Amino acid sequence: MYLNTVKLPFIGLFILVFFSACKEESTPKPDAFLTLEYPKQEYIDYHNPKTEFSFEVNQWATVKEMKSNSFEVHYPSMKATLFFNYKPVENNLDILFKDAQKLTYEHFIKADEIIEYPFINDGNKVYGMLYNIQGDAATNIQFYATDSVKNFLVGSLYFYAKPNFDSILPAKEYIEKDMRRVLETLKWKEK
Repeated sequence: MYLNTVKLPFIGLFILVFFSACKEESTPKPDAFLTLEYPKQEYIDYHNPKTEFSFEVNQWATVKEMKSNSFEVHYPSMKATLFFNYKPVENNLDILFKDAQKLTYEHFIKADEIIEYPFINDGNKVYGMLYNIQGDAATNIQFYATDSVKNFLVGSLYFYAKPNFDSILPAKEYIEKDMRRVLETLKWKEK
């Protein structure tokens, strides 16, 4: 009898501790935000005697000249490259427009959206279109620029990584400012 009176409170205490210990209050974890810091964008003039144009380029990027009609602007820390290709206009402006638009819209399959930004700079005779390609496409920004008479320039941004729009978004936005700067400062050389 004495043993039962000792067991009963002990069993009751054990059950009480067992059930009270199982209560787990969940504490929500705060959202993590990736903060990538890039150097302040400062621009320098890019002139090449072999090309028919000049513009400003980010001083933190590296220009690699390929041929007289193409070159690359590298962003090693972002694993990104801007590819530029120049073509003279020789009664083929419609074909050049169609090729530039086709190049952009080939990415429509993977893109969530393609936003077009027309560009007009009457002072420098630069007319074009900047395409902002949203989603997991191979390229996220493309543009073309022309004077409608002699010159046609196409530019595309590519990352050396699997396309994941959320991951590359900060770098894409940084480089997009540089591409806009190219359009804003683009000047055709007079012959």
